[in-house]
Amino acid sequence: MTKQANSDFDIIIVGGGMAGATMALALAPAVEKIGLSIAVIEAHPYQQEQSQPSFDDRCLALAWSSRQIYQAMGIWDKLAQRDGDGFAAIKHIHISDRGHLGVTRLDHQKEGVPALGYVVESRVVGEVLIEQMQQQENIHLFCPAVIEQIESTTEEVKISLQQEIHSESVVTNLSTRLLIIADGVNSKTRESLGIQINQHSYAQTAIIANIETEIPHKNIAYERFTDSGPLAVLPLTRNRSSLVWTVRDDQLEQIMVLDDAGFIQALQQRFGYRLGQITKVGRRAAYPLALMTINNDTLSHQNRVALIGNAAHGVHPVAGQGFNLGLRDISALAELIVTEMQTYKSGDPGSRELLNSYWQWRQADIRQVTSITNGLIKLFSNQSTTLAVLRNSGLLLTDIISPLKHAIAHEAMGCGVLQGKMTKMAVGQSLF
Repeated sequence: MTKQANSDFDIIIVGGGMAGATMALALAPAVEKIGLSIAVIEAHPYQQEQSQPSFDDRCLALAWSSRQIYQAMGIWDKLAQRDGDGFAAIKHIHISDRGHLGVTRLDHQKEGVPALGYVVESRVVGEVLIEQMQQQENIHLFCPAVIEQIESTTEEVKISLQQEIHSESVVTNLSTRLLIIADGVNSKTRESLGIQINQHSYAQTAIIANIETEIPHKNIAYERFTDSGPLAVLPLTRNRSSLVWTVRDDQLEQIMVLDDAGFIQALQQRFGYRLGQITKVGRRAAYPLALMTINNDTLSHQNRVALIGNAAHGVHPVAGQGFNLGLRDISALAELIVTEMQTYKSGDPGSRELLNSYWQWRQADIRQVTSITNGLIKLFSNQSTTLAVLRNSGLLLTDIISPLKHAIAHEAMGCGVLQGKMTKMAVGQSLF
């Protein structure tokens, strides 16, 4: 027998992974201080290890501004309490082009900050986010739950979802004034609402693994461009490093079938010996890479819908900007919602004016990051001798010319001029 229930919420977030959980917690103070009602719908059960796909073995390279956002939310201190399992600081960034002499080095001291960024395992961030979200009594969590039907109108968004509760099938009919879509790059919710995307495959795949090396990393992040794509080695806790090795799709199988010794040998040839011998490699995973943008014409026809994180954009992992871009989505949308609800007694978190303001605010940043990451891949994948000379001249000049180096460092930190208007949380301010 199927039971039915009905509930109304001011805001519903679809997707309780990294972006959705962060969005819920960014709005959590508004639940108490403004009286907003919030629900999160997540298809994967949290209690089962490795069941939530965004909390896997991947690592996050958090820019300085992303640390500020999590600090303003009270999440950063929780991460800091994770003994030996929290975050590792990126104090230096070393950028090079394999087979050429050009190099650029960025230093946190020259930028006047404790770190240029931080690296933390997705699993660790996920555990903190879930724990904090479950402690919020006024955020209702539907997990696991599957959306069966969804419809947006000018007045509300209606959602029908199904859950198995105590071996009984329960259908819950929800309504909300604002639907926030946060269920990833392959969002079923976005698709079901008819929001179309533009997608381009890079014909590349990112191989992810944690490694151990003979020489301590000393909090240096390495970004090395190769003919098959960029290779990043990022500092982790317990003197481990996080590997993001981009390979062409036609190379993937021959690399993934290697045993650990063969994989280490192949990686050593690509990365070199800056950290001495690679002594150990952990479990490997592979993720195909594609550029994804939203078709704004189809989004403009939607009522009461906002997109955040990978549901709103997909960029190449070069320079580690993807999740940072999503955090800036979250901090912008949260700021607009809180301002709206504080300013007007009968404020509407899903008004067209608010959502238009949100999307316009985010467009410059999204376009710039998309353009830069896409441009870097094209530039460093081209094996023209002339381009190689220009690339390396550029790396050398950047290392010498201080204003140019500062500008690049600030872009990497998520607080450069290309990001456009900064949010309150991105500069460390609370929304209340």
